[in-house]
Amino acid sequence: MRKHWENCITNFDEAVSHFIADYFADASRRVLLVAAAGFDPRSRRVAQMLADTLGNRLSAIFIREERPGASEALTEKADNNEAALKAIVPNCTVFRIDVFADDGAPVGGSRVVSRLGQQPVADDVTDVILDLSALSIGIGFPAAKMLLEDCEAASRAFHLMIVSNPEMDDKIASVPSSRAGPVKGFSPPVEAEGQGLAQVWIPQLAQGRALALTQIGASIGRCYKICPLLPFPARNPRRADDLLSEFRTALVDEWEVDPRDVVYASERNPLDCYRTLSTLKTRFDRTMKGTYEPRMVLSPVGSKVLAAGALMAAIEHDMAVQYLETESYLFRPDPTPDDLPDMTVHLILSGSLYASYNEVAEPE
Repeated sequence: MRKHWENCITNFDEAVSHFIADYFADASRRVLLVAAAGFDPRSRRVAQMLADTLGNRLSAIFIREERPGASEALTEKADNNEAALKAIVPNCTVFRIDVFADDGAPVGGSRVVSRLGQQPVADDVTDVILDLSALSIGIGFPAAKMLLEDCEAASRAFHLMIVSNPEMDDKIASVPSSRAGPVKGFSPPVEAEGQGLAQVWIPQLAQGRALALTQIGASIGRCYKICPLLPFPARNPRRADDLLSEFRTALVDEWEVDPRDVVYASERNPLDCYRTLSTLKTRFDRTMKGTYEPRMVLSPVGSKVLAAGALMAAIEHDMAVQYLETESYLFRPDPTPDDLPDMTVHLILSGSLYASYNEVAEPE
Protein backbone atom coordinates (compact mmCIF):
# COMPACT_ATOMS: atom_id res chain seq x y z
CA MET A 1 0.00 0.00 0.00
CA ARG A 2 1.23 3.50 -0.83
CA LYS A 3 -0.13 5.45 2.12
CA HIS A 4 1.82 8.53 1.09
CA TRP A 5 -0.38 8.95 -1.98
CA GLU A 6 -3.23 10.08 0.24
CA ASN A 7 -1.26 13.33 0.67
CA CYS A 8 0.85 13.12 -2.46
CA ILE A 9 3.29 16.00 -3.05
CA THR A 10 1.67 18.03 -5.80
CA ASN A 11 2.50 21.35 -7.47
CA PHE A 12 0.51 23.48 -9.88
CA ASP A 13 1.39 26.11 -12.50
CA GLU A 14 3.98 28.61 -11.20
CA ALA A 15 4.72 26.38 -8.21
CA VAL A 16 5.99 23.75 -10.68
CA SER A 17 8.61 26.15 -12.03
CA HIS A 18 9.64 27.12 -8.50
CA PHE A 19 9.95 23.46 -7.49
CA ILE A 20 12.11 22.62 -10.51
CA ALA A 21 14.39 25.61 -9.93
CA ASP A 22 14.80 24.75 -6.24
CA TYR A 23 14.81 20.93 -6.11
CA PHE A 24 16.89 20.30 -9.22
CA ALA A 25 19.42 23.01 -8.40
CA ASP A 26 21.17 20.35 -6.31
CA ALA A 27 24.18 19.38 -8.45
CA SER A 28 23.95 15.74 -7.30
CA ARG A 29 20.64 15.21 -9.05
CA ARG A 30 20.63 13.41 -12.39
CA VAL A 31 17.31 13.19 -14.21
CA LEU A 32 15.87 10.91 -16.87
CA LEU A 33 12.88 12.36 -18.69
CA VAL A 34 10.50 10.06 -20.57
CA ALA A 35 8.13 11.97 -22.83
CA ALA A 36 6.36 12.03 -26.19
CA ALA A 37 7.79 13.39 -29.42
CA GLY A 38 4.50 13.77 -31.25
CA PHE A 39 2.55 16.50 -32.98
CA ASP A 40 1.05 17.95 -29.78
CA PRO A 41 2.41 21.48 -29.19
CA ARG A 42 2.65 20.70 -25.44
CA SER A 43 5.40 18.15 -26.13
CA ARG A 44 8.25 20.61 -25.52
CA ARG A 45 7.14 22.45 -22.38
CA VAL A 46 8.36 20.07 -19.67
CA ALA A 47 11.64 19.29 -21.44
CA GLN A 48 12.41 23.00 -21.75
CA MET A 49 11.62 23.74 -18.09
CA LEU A 50 13.89 20.92 -16.94
CA ALA A 51 16.72 21.73 -19.34
CA ASP A 52 16.81 25.37 -18.19
CA THR A 53 17.73 24.21 -14.67
CA LEU A 54 19.51 20.88 -15.19
CA GLY A 55 21.57 21.46 -18.30
CA ASN A 56 23.74 18.42 -19.04
CA ARG A 57 22.43 16.63 -15.94
CA LEU A 58 19.27 15.88 -17.95
CA SER A 59 18.90 12.87 -20.28
CA ALA A 60 15.76 11.80 -22.06
CA ILE A 61 13.89 9.06 -23.86
CA PHE A 62 11.43 10.49 -26.36
CA ILE A 63 8.67 8.20 -27.59
CA ARG A 64 7.40 8.63 -31.14
CA GLU A 65 4.04 6.87 -31.53
CA GLU A 66 3.66 5.65 -35.11
CA ARG A 67 0.10 5.19 -36.35
CA PRO A 68 -1.02 3.93 -39.78
CA GLY A 69 -3.44 6.75 -40.48
CA ALA A 70 -1.18 9.71 -39.60
CA SER A 71 -1.60 12.65 -41.98
CA GLU A 72 1.34 14.40 -43.63
CA ALA A 73 0.57 17.62 -41.75
CA LEU A 74 0.69 15.95 -38.33
CA THR A 75 3.76 13.92 -39.28
CA GLU A 76 5.52 17.18 -40.18
CA LYS A 77 4.53 18.71 -36.83
CA ALA A 78 5.88 15.62 -35.04
CA ASP A 79 9.15 15.83 -37.01
CA ASN A 80 9.52 19.48 -35.97
CA ASN A 81 8.83 18.66 -32.32
CA GLU A 82 11.30 15.77 -32.41
CA ALA A 83 14.04 18.01 -33.83
CA ALA A 84 13.31 20.67 -31.21
CA LEU A 85 13.39 18.14 -28.37
CA LYS A 86 16.75 16.78 -29.56
CA ALA A 87 18.10 20.32 -29.44
CA ILE A 88 16.68 20.94 -25.96
CA VAL A 89 18.05 17.63 -24.57
CA PRO A 90 21.09 16.56 -26.65
CA ASN A 91 21.63 13.46 -24.48
CA CYS A 92 18.50 11.68 -25.67
CA THR A 93 17.22 8.57 -27.40
CA VAL A 94 14.12 8.40 -29.61
CA PHE A 95 11.97 5.27 -29.48
CA ARG A 96 9.75 4.80 -32.51
CA ILE A 97 6.85 2.64 -31.37
CA ASP A 98 4.44 1.13 -33.89
CA VAL A 99 1.16 1.22 -31.99
CA PHE A 100 -0.45 -1.49 -34.13
CA ALA A 101 0.77 -4.88 -35.35
CA ASP A 102 0.48 -5.88 -39.01
CA ASP A 103 -2.91 -7.50 -38.30
CA GLY A 104 -4.25 -4.35 -36.65
CA ALA A 105 -3.90 -5.53 -33.05
CA PRO A 106 -2.93 -2.75 -30.59
CA VAL A 107 0.54 -3.65 -29.29
CA GLY A 108 2.01 -0.25 -28.39
CA GLY A 109 1.96 -0.90 -24.64
CA SER A 110 3.84 -4.18 -24.94
CA ARG A 111 6.39 -2.66 -27.28
CA VAL A 112 7.15 0.38 -25.15
CA VAL A 113 7.60 -1.81 -22.06
CA SER A 114 9.96 -4.04 -24.04
CA ARG A 115 12.00 -1.07 -25.33
CA LEU A 116 12.25 0.53 -21.89
CA GLY A 117 13.35 -2.82 -20.47
CA GLN A 118 16.15 -3.01 -23.03
CA GLN A 119 17.50 0.36 -21.86
CA PRO A 120 17.59 0.26 -18.05
CA VAL A 121 17.88 3.48 -16.06
CA ALA A 122 21.50 4.45 -15.42
CA ASP A 123 22.80 3.93 -11.88
CA ASP A 124 23.60 7.61 -11.37
CA VAL A 125 20.02 8.75 -12.16
CA THR A 126 18.33 10.06 -9.00
CA ASP A 127 14.98 11.10 -10.49
CA VAL A 128 12.81 9.75 -13.29
CA ILE A 129 10.14 12.03 -14.75
CA LEU A 130 7.33 10.80 -16.98
CA ASP A 131 5.67 13.56 -18.97
CA LEU A 132 2.13 12.37 -19.71
CA SER A 133 1.13 15.53 -21.59
CA ALA A 134 1.25 14.08 -25.11
CA LEU A 135 1.46 10.32 -24.50
CA SER A 136 -1.56 8.16 -25.29
CA ILE A 137 -3.10 6.10 -22.49
CA GLY A 138 -2.07 2.86 -24.20
CA ILE A 139 1.59 3.95 -24.08
CA GLY A 140 1.70 6.18 -21.01
CA PHE A 141 0.02 3.86 -18.51
CA PRO A 142 2.30 0.82 -19.09
CA ALA A 143 5.37 3.08 -19.08
CA ALA A 144 4.26 4.72 -15.82
CA LYS A 145 3.67 1.41 -14.06
CA MET A 146 7.01 -0.03 -15.16
CA LEU A 147 9.01 3.10 -14.28
CA LEU A 148 7.28 3.47 -10.89
CA GLU A 149 8.05 -0.12 -9.91
CA ASP A 150 11.67 0.33 -11.02
CA CYS A 151 12.03 3.57 -9.04
CA GLU A 152 10.47 2.08 -5.91
CA ALA A 153 12.84 -0.88 -6.09
CA ALA A 154 15.89 1.38 -6.57
CA SER A 155 14.77 4.10 -4.08
CA ARG A 156 14.63 6.71 -6.84
CA ALA A 157 12.18 9.57 -7.03
CA PHE A 158 9.47 9.10 -9.65
CA HIS A 159 7.61 12.16 -10.90
CA LEU A 160 4.59 12.66 -13.14
CA MET A 161 4.24 15.92 -15.04
CA ILE A 162 1.33 17.07 -17.18
CA VAL A 163 0.78 20.16 -19.29
CA SER A 164 -2.99 20.28 -19.64
CA ASN A 165 -5.29 22.43 -21.71
CA PRO A 166 -8.90 21.15 -21.97
CA GLU A 167 -9.70 23.69 -24.68
CA MET A 168 -6.85 22.35 -26.83
CA ASP A 169 -7.98 18.78 -26.13
CA ASP A 170 -11.31 19.71 -27.70
CA LYS A 171 -9.47 20.59 -30.92
CA ILE A 172 -7.88 17.13 -31.18
CA ALA A 173 -10.27 14.60 -32.70
CA SER A 174 -9.43 10.91 -32.94
CA VAL A 175 -10.35 8.09 -35.27
CA PRO A 176 -10.65 5.00 -33.04
CA SER A 177 -9.62 1.52 -34.04
CA SER A 178 -12.08 -1.38 -33.98
CA ARG A 179 -10.46 -3.43 -31.17
CA ALA A 180 -11.05 -2.40 -27.59
CA GLY A 181 -9.11 -4.22 -24.92
CA PRO A 182 -7.20 -3.92 -21.65
CA VAL A 183 -4.15 -1.68 -21.40
CA LYS A 184 -0.87 -3.55 -20.96
CA GLY A 185 -0.36 -4.23 -17.24
CA PHE A 186 -3.95 -3.34 -16.34
CA SER A 187 -5.86 -6.46 -17.38
CA PRO A 188 -8.94 -7.53 -15.39
CA PRO A 189 -8.13 -9.90 -12.50
CA VAL A 190 -9.29 -13.49 -12.80
CA GLU A 191 -12.82 -14.03 -11.50
CA ALA A 192 -12.95 -15.72 -8.10
CA GLU A 193 -13.98 -19.36 -8.24
CA GLY A 194 -17.56 -20.02 -7.22
CA GLN A 195 -18.62 -16.38 -7.16
CA GLY A 196 -20.48 -14.27 -9.69
CA LEU A 197 -18.87 -11.19 -11.17
CA ALA A 198 -20.14 -7.67 -10.39
CA GLN A 199 -18.50 -5.08 -12.64
CA VAL A 200 -18.56 -1.32 -12.23
CA TRP A 201 -17.43 0.58 -15.31
CA ILE A 202 -16.22 4.16 -14.93
CA PRO A 203 -15.94 5.81 -18.38
CA GLN A 204 -14.37 9.27 -18.43
CA LEU A 205 -16.59 11.42 -20.64
CA ALA A 206 -14.78 13.67 -23.12
CA GLN A 207 -15.82 15.68 -26.15
CA GLY A 208 -15.94 13.64 -29.35
CA ARG A 209 -15.29 10.29 -27.62
CA ALA A 210 -18.85 8.90 -27.65
CA LEU A 211 -18.15 6.30 -30.36
CA ALA A 212 -14.98 5.10 -28.66
CA LEU A 213 -16.70 4.73 -25.28
CA THR A 214 -19.62 2.88 -26.86
CA GLN A 215 -17.18 0.35 -28.35
CA ILE A 216 -15.31 0.04 -25.06
CA GLY A 217 -18.57 -0.54 -23.18
CA ALA A 218 -19.57 -3.30 -25.59
CA SER A 219 -16.21 -5.04 -25.06
CA ILE A 220 -16.58 -5.00 -21.27
CA GLY A 221 -19.91 -6.79 -21.26
CA ARG A 222 -22.58 -6.77 -18.60
CA CYS A 223 -22.04 -4.27 -15.77
CA TYR A 224 -23.58 -4.05 -12.34
CA LYS A 225 -23.32 -0.27 -12.59
CA ILE A 226 -21.96 2.33 -14.99
CA CYS A 227 -20.65 5.46 -13.27
CA PRO A 228 -19.61 8.13 -15.81
CA LEU A 229 -16.78 10.41 -14.68
CA LEU A 230 -17.25 14.12 -15.37
CA PRO A 231 -14.79 17.01 -14.93
CA PHE A 232 -16.17 19.24 -12.17
CA PRO A 233 -15.12 21.73 -11.03
CA ALA A 234 -13.76 22.71 -14.42
CA ARG A 235 -12.25 25.81 -15.98
CA ASN A 236 -15.33 26.05 -18.18
CA PRO A 237 -18.22 25.96 -15.67
CA ARG A 238 -20.51 24.42 -18.31
CA ARG A 239 -18.15 21.63 -19.38
CA ALA A 240 -19.93 18.91 -17.39
CA ASP A 241 -23.35 20.08 -18.66
CA ASP A 242 -22.11 20.11 -22.25
CA LEU A 243 -20.79 16.55 -21.89
CA LEU A 244 -24.05 15.33 -20.38
CA SER A 245 -25.85 16.82 -23.37
CA GLU A 246 -23.43 15.26 -25.89
CA PHE A 247 -23.65 11.82 -24.26
CA ARG A 248 -27.40 11.91 -23.58
CA THR A 249 -28.25 9.02 -25.91
CA ALA A 250 -25.55 6.77 -24.45
CA LEU A 251 -26.32 7.70 -20.85
CA VAL A 252 -30.09 7.29 -21.09
CA ASP A 253 -30.78 4.77 -23.85
CA GLU A 254 -27.65 2.57 -24.00
CA TRP A 255 -26.11 2.58 -20.53
CA GLU A 256 -29.28 3.42 -18.54
CA VAL A 257 -27.26 5.38 -16.00
CA ASP A 258 -28.88 6.31 -12.71
CA PRO A 259 -28.19 10.06 -12.19
CA ARG A 260 -27.07 9.24 -8.65
CA ASP A 261 -24.19 7.17 -10.08
CA VAL A 262 -22.49 10.04 -11.93
CA VAL A 263 -19.01 10.72 -10.52
CA TYR A 264 -17.35 14.13 -10.44
CA ALA A 265 -13.64 14.96 -10.11
CA SER A 266 -11.64 18.15 -10.45
CA GLU A 267 -10.34 18.97 -13.91
CA ARG A 268 -7.28 20.54 -12.28
CA ASN A 269 -6.22 18.22 -9.46
CA PRO A 270 -5.46 14.52 -10.18
CA LEU A 271 -5.57 13.71 -6.46
CA ASP A 272 -9.28 14.48 -6.41
CA CYS A 273 -9.85 11.80 -9.06
CA TYR A 274 -7.51 9.36 -7.28
CA ARG A 275 -9.22 9.80 -3.91
CA THR A 276 -12.71 9.60 -5.41
CA LEU A 277 -11.99 6.37 -7.28
CA SER A 278 -10.20 4.89 -4.26
CA THR A 279 -13.21 5.61 -2.05
CA LEU A 280 -15.58 4.07 -4.60
CA LYS A 281 -13.40 0.97 -4.86
CA THR A 282 -13.20 0.51 -1.08
CA ARG A 283 -16.96 0.88 -0.62
CA PHE A 284 -17.80 -1.39 -3.54
CA ASP A 285 -15.47 -4.13 -2.32
CA ARG A 286 -16.96 -3.94 1.15
CA THR A 287 -20.52 -4.10 -0.18
CA MET A 288 -19.87 -7.12 -2.42
CA LYS A 289 -17.61 -9.05 -0.06
CA GLY A 290 -18.65 -12.68 0.26
CA THR A 291 -21.43 -12.39 -2.31
CA TYR A 292 -19.94 -11.34 -5.65
CA GLU A 293 -16.47 -10.87 -7.03
CA PRO A 294 -16.14 -7.06 -7.41
CA ARG A 295 -14.33 -5.60 -10.42
CA MET A 296 -13.89 -1.93 -11.22
CA VAL A 297 -12.96 -1.03 -14.81
CA LEU A 298 -11.67 2.41 -15.76
CA SER A 299 -11.72 4.00 -19.23
CA PRO A 300 -9.81 7.31 -19.16
CA VAL A 301 -10.15 8.85 -22.62
CA GLY A 302 -10.12 12.61 -21.96
CA SER A 303 -8.16 15.00 -19.77
CA LYS A 304 -4.66 13.77 -18.83
CA VAL A 305 -5.09 15.30 -15.37
CA LEU A 306 -8.07 13.04 -14.67
CA ALA A 307 -6.20 10.19 -16.37
CA ALA A 308 -3.27 10.65 -13.96
CA GLY A 309 -5.64 10.25 -11.02
CA ALA A 310 -7.14 7.15 -12.66
CA LEU A 311 -3.62 5.79 -13.21
CA MET A 312 -2.78 6.15 -9.52
CA ALA A 313 -6.05 4.46 -8.47
CA ALA A 314 -5.57 1.64 -10.97
CA ILE A 315 -2.04 0.93 -9.72
CA GLU A 316 -2.91 1.22 -6.05
CA HIS A 317 -6.06 -0.93 -6.16
CA ASP A 318 -5.26 -3.28 -9.05
CA MET A 319 -8.09 -1.96 -11.22
CA ALA A 320 -8.59 -2.89 -14.86
CA VAL A 321 -8.21 -0.26 -17.58
CA GLN A 322 -10.16 -0.83 -20.79
CA TYR A 323 -9.18 1.33 -23.74
CA LEU A 324 -9.59 1.77 -27.48
CA GLU A 325 -6.46 2.78 -29.36
CA THR A 326 -6.53 5.59 -31.89
CA GLU A 327 -5.66 4.97 -35.53
CA SER A 328 -5.20 8.64 -36.40
CA TYR A 329 -5.75 12.14 -35.09
CA LEU A 330 -7.23 15.31 -36.53
CA PHE A 331 -5.88 18.55 -35.06
CA ARG A 332 -7.41 22.00 -35.54
CA PRO A 333 -4.80 24.33 -33.97
CA ASP A 334 -6.41 27.63 -35.02
CA PRO A 335 -6.58 29.99 -32.01
CA THR A 336 -9.98 31.14 -30.80
CA PRO A 337 -11.05 33.91 -28.39
CA ASP A 338 -11.91 31.26 -25.80
CA ASP A 339 -8.35 29.86 -25.64
CA LEU A 340 -6.89 29.84 -22.13
CA PRO A 341 -3.29 29.26 -20.98
CA ASP A 342 -1.95 25.79 -20.27
CA MET A 343 -2.18 24.33 -16.78
CA THR A 344 0.86 22.50 -15.39
CA VAL A 345 0.66 19.72 -12.81
CA HIS A 346 3.49 17.90 -11.05
CA LEU A 347 3.28 14.89 -8.71
CA ILE A 348 5.96 12.93 -6.86
CA LEU A 349 4.90 9.28 -6.53
CA SER A 350 8.00 7.82 -4.88
CA GLY A 351 11.38 8.77 -3.45
CA SER A 352 13.28 9.94 -0.40
CA LEU A 353 10.91 12.83 0.24
CA TYR A 354 8.46 10.24 1.56
CA ALA A 355 11.00 8.33 3.68
CA SER A 356 9.90 9.74 7.01
CA TYR A 357 6.23 9.24 6.12
CA ASN A 358 6.73 5.59 5.21
CA GLU A 359 8.81 4.91 8.31
CA VAL A 360 6.08 6.02 10.70
CA ALA A 361 4.66 2.97 12.46
CA GLU A 362 1.04 2.30 11.66
CA PRO A 363 -1.32 2.60 14.67
CA GLU A 364 -2.26 -0.63 16.36
